[in-house]
Amino acid sequence: MTSRSILTYEARAKRHPNALAKKLFEIASSKQTNVVLSADVTTTRDLLSLADSLGPYIAVLKTHIDIINDFTPSTATSLQNLSTKHNFLLFEDRKFIDIGSTVQKQYTSGIFGISSWAHIVNASVLAGEGIIDALSQSISSADLSNERAVLILAEMTSKGSLATNEYTSRSVDIARQFPSTVIGFVATRELSAANSTPTETENEDFVVFTTGVNLGSKGDALGQQYQTPASAMARGADFIIAGRGIYAATDPVVAVKQYQEEGWKAYLSRTKQVQ
Repeated sequence: MTSRSILTYEARAKRHPNALAKKLFEIASSKQTNVVLSADVTTTRDLLSLADSLGPYIAVLKTHIDIINDFTPSTATSLQNLSTKHNFLLFEDRKFIDIGSTVQKQYTSGIFGISSWAHIVNASVLAGEGIIDALSQSISSADLSNERAVLILAEMTSKGSLATNEYTSRSVDIARQFPSTVIGFVATRELSAANSTPTETENEDFVVFTTGVNLGSKGDALGQQYQTPASAMARGADFIIAGRGIYAATDPVVAVKQYQEEGWKAYLSRTKQVQ
């Protein structure tokens, strides 16, 4: 898998075959940000407050919607409105991992109705390619191919993660089977070194979201391992996912601006726009 990380967001937007990936790169370029805010709060009020106050400085808002203890359909509607207002995408970090028929129900049905509002979801392929096939069918049947996409969870930043080696390679293999649905990976690096089998497709350009980015900590008591925006971008991240380092800061707006600045500086350096 050839890395496109040395190209600018503008160049990748122009050549990318997926409409949502194109939109993602255009947002990043126009707002000069590659920050994905992981809003791991537990109330609708806190979630919407973060989305509104930090929305101008981020490219994507990542949710764990099942930890919102007072979720209602209006929570999702309000998120959609703020997404439009501040021009960011919504990424529900659901980590689907079940048989295909169950995943389809989890995605389209139930109290959260994820497919109705989340532009991006992610999935583990531990159970095989059926998960991605199921999500692809749901997206296609609802005529949402230009508005919804999937990231495959290829690696994790937690200590002792088993998402390595063959699993990571198979993640790339499966992604290539679903080019209209899978736009990239959640990974700790760009995956050109992954020993995948299928031949690279024309205009292949997988987006890499890297988790565990924190400017002030190297880890937590539960095995999370952090890296900085600069180190993440140097390893091939296209978008940096930061949570507690921003929303738990004394002043989250000041914090998100710092992550935006550091992430953008690293991106410019990597794409040789600055020396």
